[in-house]
Amino acid sequence: MKGTSIFFYIFVMWLLIIAGGALIVPIIAHISIQGFGKLDGIIDSVVKAGIALTLVALWILIMSKVKNWIFHQQIRH
Repeated sequence: MKGTSIFFYIFVMWLLIIAGGALIVPIIAHISIQGFGKLDGIIDSVVKAGIALTLVALWILIMSKVKNWIFHQQIRH
């Protein structure tokens, strides 16, 4: 597992990047918030930015867990 652990980490990283793009581009980009008059654009942007930042924090948490799991596997061997 020692030589393949970095490849597993990179694979998970790319999987998360592709999954994030698959979420943001076709789904979140088409969200439109209306009913606030002149503030529609600002509120729409704030909601989209909040979703994007939440996804980034989630991806960082997942990558940290994967990294810790890999290091624990290497320490045991």
